[in-house]
Amino acid sequence: MVTTYNNYLNGEWKPSESGETYPSLNPANTDEVLGYFQKSTVGDVKNAIDAARQAFPTWSMLQAPERGEVVFQLITHLENGKEELAELITKEVGKSLREAKGEVAKTIQAMKQFSGEATRLKGETVPSYDSNIFGYTVREPLGVVGVIAPYNFPLGIGLWKIIPAIVAGNTVVFKPASNTSLISVKVLELLESSGVPKGVVNMVTGPGSVIGKEFGTNPDIKAVSFTGSTDVGVQLGNLVTARGGRMQAEMGGKNPAIILEDADIDKAVDSIVVSGFLDNGQRCTGTSRVIVPKSIANLVKEKLVERAKKFVIGDGFQRGVDNGPVIDKSQLNLYLDSCQKAIKEGAILEFGGKRLTEGYKAKGYFVSPTVFSNVTSDMSIAQEEIFAPVIGIIEVESYEEAIEIANNIEFGLSSTIYTNDLKKAFHFVRNIQSGVTHVNLPSTYFENQYPFGGKKTSSIGPREQGSTSLEFWTDIKTVYMNP
Repeated sequence: MVTTYNNYLNGEWKPSESGETYPSLNPANTDEVLGYFQKSTVGDVKNAIDAARQAFPTWSMLQAPERGEVVFQLITHLENGKEELAELITKEVGKSLREAKGEVAKTIQAMKQFSGEATRLKGETVPSYDSNIFGYTVREPLGVVGVIAPYNFPLGIGLWKIIPAIVAGNTVVFKPASNTSLISVKVLELLESSGVPKGVVNMVTGPGSVIGKEFGTNPDIKAVSFTGSTDVGVQLGNLVTARGGRMQAEMGGKNPAIILEDADIDKAVDSIVVSGFLDNGQRCTGTSRVIVPKSIANLVKEKLVERAKKFVIGDGFQRGVDNGPVIDKSQLNLYLDSCQKAIKEGAILEFGGKRLTEGYKAKGYFVSPTVFSNVTSDMSIAQEEIFAPVIGIIEVESYEEAIEIANNIEFGLSSTIYTNDLKKAFHFVRNIQSGVTHVNLPSTYFENQYPFGGKKTSSIGPREQGSTSLEFWTDIKTVYMNP
């Protein structure tokens, strides 16, 4: 029998007022329903906000290091449950068990970083013109905040938003992606077992059109942190900021990789396979545009096609599988439609571009890693985020043209260059329009102790993670004291 899971409000699991549920499916086998989840109403969201508002005074008055104790407990629970968590991720997201284990490991690493932030919630002392005045600043929490997480890293991104928010002293209403609701239930169970008091973190599942709109318009939600598509993030940001709320959004990417003639081509291709194909390209920092001089374009194309052909696609639990299925039917159709659109616009399909339906794959959303050549920067495949394992090769005459094309896009999240020319590497770092950049590394490479975020339409608001992780979640109070 399939389990029905409830919302989490004020420390209790409660059904929605709507009486309606929706299923979460295994994308490798859509006959398998993983659970039914609450289709929440505006009333459910308001109840969650009310629970968070009531919990805020007590939680915010605890000293920050005391609030941080829950993170130490959480790390222990994550370590003890890492095998189960990885299996849940593989079953609900579809990624290979190897990649799911990688997500759990990165999540634990992030929690170790955040565990120290509770003792670094610092202000500053500034000398006054008046010798009798002692002036300083302190950081204070905002109140009730909303967190909206995506499906691609449901454990990692959910926690690396929630944990800084509560360490800073806020209380949270959490809305997970509907197609990863089971993992999100586990997240709340982990927080509860780690000692997070009732009302400090609440969860409502269901449609973004309902929950997101309430987050955007309800004045009791002081800030919203969102990861997802640019279109949705911008619309939500407009609602939040129009009423004076605070908005943080990590959104789309169409990330370029420039390969120059002097680069180690094999190592560059290895990196692009990691950043463009693994996890089915369902990473906002994934490489989707490979920009190369004409002199090495055919070599790069041949090597990418060769690697794509060797990719093992199957159920993520099978040994040796590189990629499982994409997350759902909507993402499958976006992949297929984007490939057909690229062909119509004149791009040449070198490999892939199709759904895989042999045997058991017919019941899942399996796709082939895909390589296009003859791509120009004005094509949709070079401008629109697909969030799938699709790489377009763009040929250029010079490095100068390469960086011009790399910047000729609305997004500015991540980027990378492969070269042994130190002068060009530094020129690239100074001139590329992205919030995260790399030299001779995959565009997906990151470490939690560094700030993360993009430029242009890829991000709104302060950076996540690293030394900046608490900035969004706090206000600065300036104090003038005359003893």
